[in-house]
Amino acid sequence: MQTEFTDLAKKRRSIYALGKNVNASQDELVALIENTVKNVPTAFNNQTTRAIITFSDSHDKVWDIVLERLRKEVPDEKAFEGTKAKIAGFKAAYGTILFFSDMDVVEQFKQQAPLYADNFYDWSEQGQGIADFAVWTSLAENDLGASLQHYNPIIDEQISAAFDVPANWRLRAQMPFGSIEAPAGDKEFMADEDRFKVAK
Repeated sequence: MQTEFTDLAKKRRSIYALGKNVNASQDELVALIENTVKNVPTAFNNQTTRAIITFSDSHDKVWDIVLERLRKEVPDEKAFEGTKAKIAGFKAAYGTILFFSDMDVVEQFKQQAPLYADNFYDWSEQGQGIADFAVWTSLAENDLGASLQHYNPIIDEQISAAFDVPANWRLRAQMPFGSIEAPAGDKEFMADEDRFKVAK
Protein backbone atom coordinates (compact mmCIF):
# COMPACT_ATOMS: atom_id res chain seq x y z
CA MET A 1 0.00 0.00 0.00
CA GLN A 2 1.15 3.54 -0.75
CA THR A 3 1.57 5.61 2.43
CA GLU A 4 2.67 9.05 1.19
CA PHE A 5 -0.63 10.65 2.16
CA THR A 6 -0.62 9.00 5.59
CA ASP A 7 2.97 10.13 6.11
CA LEU A 8 1.94 13.70 5.32
CA ALA A 9 -1.01 13.42 7.69
CA LYS A 10 1.41 12.34 10.43
CA LYS A 11 3.67 15.30 9.58
CA ARG A 12 0.77 17.71 10.06
CA ARG A 13 0.84 18.68 13.71
CA SER A 14 -0.27 21.60 15.89
CA ILE A 15 2.83 23.79 15.91
CA TYR A 16 2.76 26.61 18.45
CA ALA A 17 6.35 27.82 18.15
CA LEU A 18 5.98 29.61 14.83
CA GLY A 19 8.26 32.13 13.18
CA LYS A 20 8.75 34.28 10.10
CA ASN A 21 11.68 32.33 8.58
CA VAL A 22 9.75 31.41 5.46
CA ASN A 23 11.46 30.98 2.09
CA ALA A 24 8.32 30.83 -0.06
CA SER A 25 6.96 34.11 -1.38
CA GLN A 26 3.57 35.41 -0.32
CA ASP A 27 2.31 34.83 -3.86
CA GLU A 28 3.46 31.20 -3.73
CA LEU A 29 1.73 30.69 -0.39
CA VAL A 30 -1.48 32.29 -1.64
CA ALA A 31 -1.46 30.01 -4.69
CA LEU A 32 -0.86 26.93 -2.52
CA ILE A 33 -3.71 27.81 -0.13
CA GLU A 34 -6.15 28.80 -2.86
CA ASN A 35 -5.49 25.70 -4.96
CA THR A 36 -5.80 23.45 -1.95
CA VAL A 37 -9.17 24.91 -0.91
CA LYS A 38 -10.47 24.80 -4.48
CA ASN A 39 -9.70 21.10 -4.82
CA VAL A 40 -11.27 19.72 -1.65
CA PRO A 41 -14.65 17.96 -1.91
CA THR A 42 -17.89 19.55 -0.70
CA ALA A 43 -21.44 18.22 -0.52
CA PHE A 44 -23.34 18.87 -3.77
CA ASN A 45 -20.15 20.67 -4.87
CA ASN A 46 -21.54 23.69 -3.04
CA GLN A 47 -18.08 25.12 -2.24
CA THR A 48 -19.08 26.96 0.95
CA THR A 49 -15.57 27.57 2.31
CA ARG A 50 -14.18 31.10 2.07
CA ALA A 51 -10.78 32.36 3.25
CA ILE A 52 -8.91 35.58 3.90
CA ILE A 53 -5.13 35.08 3.82
CA THR A 54 -3.32 37.69 5.90
CA PHE A 55 0.35 38.71 5.99
CA SER A 56 2.41 41.47 7.61
CA ASP A 57 0.31 44.23 9.21
CA SER A 58 -2.94 42.44 8.39
CA HIS A 59 -1.70 39.30 10.14
CA ASP A 60 -0.72 41.38 13.17
CA LYS A 61 -4.14 43.02 13.15
CA VAL A 62 -5.87 39.65 13.52
CA TRP A 63 -4.04 38.89 16.75
CA ASP A 64 -4.31 42.46 18.06
CA ILE A 65 -8.07 42.09 17.69
CA VAL A 66 -8.04 38.75 19.50
CA LEU A 67 -5.91 40.14 22.32
CA GLU A 68 -8.04 43.22 22.88
CA ARG A 69 -11.23 41.18 22.77
CA LEU A 70 -9.88 38.70 25.32
CA ARG A 71 -8.77 41.57 27.55
CA LYS A 72 -12.44 42.33 28.08
CA GLU A 73 -13.01 38.75 29.21
CA VAL A 74 -9.98 38.60 31.53
CA PRO A 75 -9.80 42.04 33.16
CA ASP A 76 -7.27 40.99 35.84
CA GLU A 77 -3.82 41.88 34.46
CA LYS A 78 -2.01 39.14 36.37
CA ALA A 79 -4.37 36.48 35.04
CA PHE A 80 -4.07 38.02 31.57
CA GLU A 81 -0.30 37.45 31.34
CA GLY A 82 -0.71 33.87 30.13
CA THR A 83 -3.22 34.95 27.52
CA LYS A 84 -0.86 37.65 26.24
CA ALA A 85 1.96 35.13 25.90
CA LYS A 86 -0.24 32.71 23.97
CA ILE A 87 -1.46 35.37 21.54
CA ALA A 88 2.09 36.69 21.10
CA GLY A 89 3.02 33.20 19.93
CA PHE A 90 0.37 33.30 17.22
CA LYS A 91 1.39 36.82 16.24
CA ALA A 92 5.01 35.64 15.85
CA ALA A 93 3.86 33.51 12.89
CA TYR A 94 4.34 34.56 9.27
CA GLY A 95 0.66 34.77 8.37
CA THR A 96 -2.87 33.78 9.34
CA ILE A 97 -5.68 32.24 7.31
CA LEU A 98 -9.18 33.23 8.36
CA PHE A 99 -11.64 30.50 7.37
CA PHE A 100 -15.33 31.28 6.78
CA SER A 101 -18.48 29.52 5.60
CA ASP A 102 -20.73 31.29 3.10
CA MET A 103 -24.14 31.06 4.76
CA ASP A 104 -25.95 32.38 1.68
CA VAL A 105 -24.84 29.27 -0.18
CA VAL A 106 -25.99 27.07 2.69
CA GLU A 107 -29.43 28.71 2.58
CA GLN A 108 -29.56 28.50 -1.21
CA PHE A 109 -29.02 24.75 -1.13
CA LYS A 110 -31.61 24.35 1.62
CA GLN A 111 -34.14 25.89 -0.77
CA GLN A 112 -32.96 23.91 -3.78
CA ALA A 113 -32.95 20.53 -2.02
CA PRO A 114 -35.55 20.73 0.77
CA LEU A 115 -35.41 16.98 1.38
CA TYR A 116 -31.87 17.47 2.73
CA ALA A 117 -32.34 20.98 4.15
CA ASP A 118 -31.48 20.02 7.72
CA ASN A 119 -28.11 18.67 6.61
CA PHE A 120 -26.62 21.54 4.65
CA TYR A 121 -25.15 23.38 7.63
CA ASP A 122 -23.57 20.16 8.90
CA TRP A 123 -22.24 19.46 5.43
CA SER A 124 -20.74 22.96 5.22
CA GLU A 125 -18.93 22.24 8.49
CA GLN A 126 -17.65 18.97 7.04
CA GLY A 127 -16.37 20.85 4.00
CA GLN A 128 -14.76 23.39 6.26
CA GLY A 129 -13.00 20.67 8.23
CA ILE A 130 -11.72 19.05 5.05
CA ALA A 131 -10.40 22.40 3.82
CA ASP A 132 -8.71 23.11 7.16
CA PHE A 133 -7.01 19.72 7.16
CA ALA A 134 -5.99 19.93 3.50
CA VAL A 135 -4.44 23.39 3.84
CA TRP A 136 -2.72 22.40 7.07
CA THR A 137 -1.27 19.30 5.41
CA SER A 138 -0.19 21.25 2.32
CA LEU A 139 1.69 23.65 4.58
CA ALA A 140 3.29 20.72 6.42
CA GLU A 141 4.33 19.20 3.09
CA ASN A 142 6.28 22.42 2.50
CA ASP A 143 7.88 22.28 5.96
CA LEU A 144 5.67 25.01 7.38
CA GLY A 145 3.95 24.75 10.73
CA ALA A 146 0.43 25.79 11.66
CA SER A 147 -2.27 25.39 14.27
CA LEU A 148 -6.03 25.81 14.14
CA GLN A 149 -7.59 28.31 16.53
CA HIS A 150 -11.22 29.12 17.30
CA TYR A 151 -11.68 32.59 18.78
CA ASN A 152 -14.94 32.93 16.89
CA PRO A 153 -17.60 34.05 17.65
CA ILE A 154 -16.22 36.59 20.14
CA ILE A 155 -14.05 38.28 17.48
CA ASP A 156 -16.52 38.05 14.58
CA GLU A 157 -17.69 41.67 14.60
CA GLN A 158 -14.18 43.12 14.91
CA ILE A 159 -12.77 40.86 12.18
CA SER A 160 -15.67 41.71 9.88
CA ALA A 161 -15.09 45.42 10.34
CA ALA A 162 -11.30 45.20 9.97
CA PHE A 163 -11.31 43.12 6.79
CA ASP A 164 -14.57 44.20 5.13
CA VAL A 165 -15.97 40.69 5.42
CA PRO A 166 -19.26 40.08 3.59
CA ALA A 167 -22.19 39.75 5.99
CA ASN A 168 -22.96 36.24 4.72
CA TRP A 169 -19.49 34.91 5.62
CA ARG A 170 -19.44 33.22 9.04
CA LEU A 171 -16.03 33.00 10.71
CA ARG A 172 -15.17 29.40 11.59
CA ALA A 173 -11.42 29.25 12.41
CA GLN A 174 -8.09 31.02 12.39
CA MET A 175 -4.89 29.30 11.22
CA PRO A 176 -1.58 31.00 12.07
CA PHE A 177 1.28 29.54 10.03
CA GLY A 178 4.99 30.03 9.59
CA SER A 179 8.39 28.49 10.11
CA ILE A 180 8.66 25.71 12.68
CA GLU A 181 10.76 27.09 15.53
CA ALA A 182 10.19 24.08 17.80
CA PRO A 183 8.58 20.72 17.02
CA ALA A 184 5.29 19.47 18.36
CA GLY A 185 5.33 17.18 21.37
CA ASP A 186 4.48 13.49 21.37
CA LYS A 187 0.95 12.64 20.28
CA GLU A 188 -1.16 10.15 22.21
CA PHE A 189 -3.82 7.99 20.60
CA MET A 190 -6.83 6.30 22.11
CA ALA A 191 -7.02 2.51 21.85
CA ASP A 192 -7.91 1.23 18.37
CA GLU A 193 -10.54 -1.13 19.77
CA ASP A 194 -12.42 1.85 21.23
CA ARG A 195 -12.29 3.70 17.94
CA PHE A 196 -12.73 1.22 15.12
CA LYS A 197 -14.92 -1.71 14.16
CA VAL A 198 -14.29 -3.88 11.12
CA ALA A 199 -17.11 -5.82 9.49
CA LYS A 200 -16.12 -8.51 6.97
